[in-house]
Amino acid sequence: MPKSDNQKVKILYIRDYLERNSHEGKPVRAAELIAMLSRHGISCDRKTVYSDIAALQDYGVDIISLPGKNGGYYIASRNFELSELKLLIDAVQSSRYLTEKKSRELIEKLCAQCSIRDASLVRRDVRVSGRVKSMNETIYYNVDTIQEAIAAGMQITFRYFDYDISGQRRYRERPYSASPYGLCQDNDNCYLLAWSERHGVTSYRVDRMSHIEILDIPRIPCPELTGKAFNDHANQLFQMFSGDMVSVKLLFHKELTNVVIDRFGIDTMLIPEPDGLHFNFTVKVALSPMFLSWVIGFGEKAKILYPQSAIDACKALCQEASGQYGD
Repeated sequence: MPKSDNQKVKILYIRDYLERNSHEGKPVRAAELIAMLSRHGISCDRKTVYSDIAALQDYGVDIISLPGKNGGYYIASRNFELSELKLLIDAVQSSRYLTEKKSRELIEKLCAQCSIRDASLVRRDVRVSGRVKSMNETIYYNVDTIQEAIAAGMQITFRYFDYDISGQRRYRERPYSASPYGLCQDNDNCYLLAWSERHGVTSYRVDRMSHIEILDIPRIPCPELTGKAFNDHANQLFQMFSGDMVSVKLLFHKELTNVVIDRFGIDTMLIPEPDGLHFNFTVKVALSPMFLSWVIGFGEKAKILYPQSAIDACKALCQEASGQYGD
C-alpha cells in the first residue's frame, strides 16, 4: 500500500467520519470510507479499513459491524445521547446570562457531538434570537477568572456596573474587592457568592462584573459560605436578594404543595391544618422584598404566621404598592 504523510492520522479520519455520518439507519460501507480517505490524500484498501475498525473497537469505540449487501459500520453509542444533547441545548438557549453569540457558539459545539443528521434535527428547535440575553460578551472569561480565584483561595477586584435607561453601562464609583466562594444560578442569572468588607456575605451578578483581576491576597475566611453552608445560604435567598436571616412560619393552601416543595425541597416538613385545606411549614430565609413579593403573589392562598416583624414588613410592602395607585 502506498504511504503518505497522512497515514498516521488515517484511523482518526475514520473515527471522525463515522461519528459525523453514521447511525443505525445509515451504516457506512468500507468503500465509502476508502473514498473519504482518498479525498484526504490517503490511499488504503478494504483490509486496512477492516483492521482500523477492529482497532477502534478494541480501543472502546462502540462500532457495530453489519454484514451483507446493505451492511457497513455505525457508531452505536456516543458521549451524549440525543435526548441529553437536547436537554443541554435547551439550557444554553434559555440562559439569560449567556449572550446570543456565546449561546450559538456553545450550541454548535454541542451539535458537533452527534451525527450530522441528528444535529440538523436538534437545530430545528433552536430559538436564540428574540430571547432576553446578557449583553456582556466577557461573561465566559469572567467565570474562568472567578473559578481560578476560588480554586487558589485568593481575593478578586472588579468593576461593577448598572444600565441606564439608554442601555449604556454606568460603572459604580469605585472598584470592588471580594473573597469569592462560589457561583450559582438563580432566576436565569449567574451570581457570585462572596464576602466583602463593604457588604459582608453578599452576591454579585456575574454579567455585571468587568475588569476582574485576581489579587495576591488570601481569601477572608467565611464559614457562612464554606462547605454545606454555601448551599444552605444560597437556598435561603430569593433571586439573590439579601436580608436578615429569619425563621418564618407560613400557612399555604394545599394547591401550592408543589410550589413549596419545588422551592424549598422535598425534605421540608409540611404540617396539615385541621381544615384539610391548608398546611403550615417553617423555613429560614433572607427577609427581603423579593421573598415578601413571592408570598404576596399567591394572594389569599398564602399567609405569613410568624414572626411579627415579617408580617409587618409584608403589610408595609402591600401598603407601599397600593399607594402607587392612589385611593
